Parts: sequence; C-alpha cells; structure tokens
Amino acid sequence: MSIDRAKIHEEVRHWFFDIYLHHWVEVGSGVRKEGPEFVLQYWGTPMYATASEPEISMWMRTDQDVVDFLVMQHEILKANGYDHTEVPDQKIFVYNQNGAAIEVIWSRQAADNTEIQRMVVHFEIARIDGVWKVVGVQSRKTDKAIDKDTIDGAWAQEAS
Repeated sequence: MSIDRAKIHEEVRHWFFDIYLHHWVEVGSGVRKEGPEFVLQYWGTPMYATASEPEISMWMRTDQDVVDFLVMQHEILKANGYDHTEVPDQKIFVYNQNGAAIEVIWSRQAADNTEIQRMVVHFEIARIDGVWKVVGVQSRKTDKAIDKDTIDGAWAQEAS
C-alpha cells in the first residue's frame, strides 16, 4: 500500500505546530485558563520520556503520570516568567500512515524575548484510533552559541 507522505507530513505539521504547540503555550503562559489535563488530547498513555535537566528516564503509565510530567515542566517555566516559545529549527519524519517523528528546538522565552530555556527534543508520534498522540519524548538542553539554531548542531554538541 502506498502512502501520500506529503499529505501525512502536512497533517502532522499542522496538528503539532498549529494546534498542539499553541494550546501548550497558551496554557503554560496562563493565557488559556485550563487545567493541565488538556495535554491528554496530545500525549498518549503510556508514554516514555528522557531528559537531561532535570535528569529523567521514565515510563508514564497512567494519565495522571502524564499530567504530572506536564505540571513539572510548566512549574519550572512559570517560575522563570514563561511567556512564549520560538522554534528556530524543526524536522518532521513520516514513517508510515500511522507513525511519525518530530525534532525541534524549543526556545522558551519570557515576555521580553529573553530565552529562559532551550531544549532540543525528539517526539515520537503515533496515530491511535485516528488521533495523533505523542508516545515518546527524548530531550536535552542546548545552547544557541553552539547549536547555531540547528537541530543537527544541537544533537552534535556535548551532552549537558
């Protein structure tokens, strides 16, 4: 069976960057008054995540585990005046009609555009019951001076 990779690529891009990212940022910045459970529309259970800071390597087996993971991220960002996220670089990989991956640099910023956190992230995405969901996340901190706004540069640098 052949697939229309361009169609799936655009579907995944639209879902992730036009819908999910905006929703995540609006809740994280306090623009949208919604509880953290919103993330269950976008993140699947179970979900596996690794991160460099804080150091994480864990399965989230329940919806509450997934919500708690989001709350931890939002608390860190809100404590530092989080307002919005810039995306210096992104890549989308279409595996098949039900599987994709997205790599992205998140430049999380305060209202004055000061960068408060910079991460390179690999998201594994699966279509489950007709709905795209994040099922795995690998991330680490990066530095603009080293990555030069490129995903390849971010993954190539020494792990922090």
